[in-house]
Amino acid sequence: MDTAWLTIPDLVDRMGLSPSRIRRLVEERALPATRHDGVLVVPEVFLADHAPMGELRGTAMLLGDVGFDDDEIVAWLLEDEPSLGTSPIAALRAGRKAEVRRIAQALA
Repeated sequence: MDTAWLTIPDLVDRMGLSPSRIRRLVEERALPATRHDGVLVVPEVFLADHAPMGELRGTAMLLGDVGFDDDEIVAWLLEDEPSLGTSPIAALRAGRKAEVRRIAQALA
């Protein structure tokens, strides 16, 4: 999936939060992030109304529980998932949280 990537300073501007609060959201997996060329970035599509999508944290936590690291969580959310017919993040944005989490659970 093509997406814009936001750095911590971008997120501070977009969300109106301090850099430490943004980092805390990343640590808590409420805002899954990865590194590009050593820089921590978050896909713009993970935001809704200048805040992390509410469905992200639980889905990211579940993926972490089945053994995914942060990079793998971001990649899985963005890549097309054949059983969904779209990417998991697109399915979450469409209100298909239970279906996405059921598929994520089956990845164990």
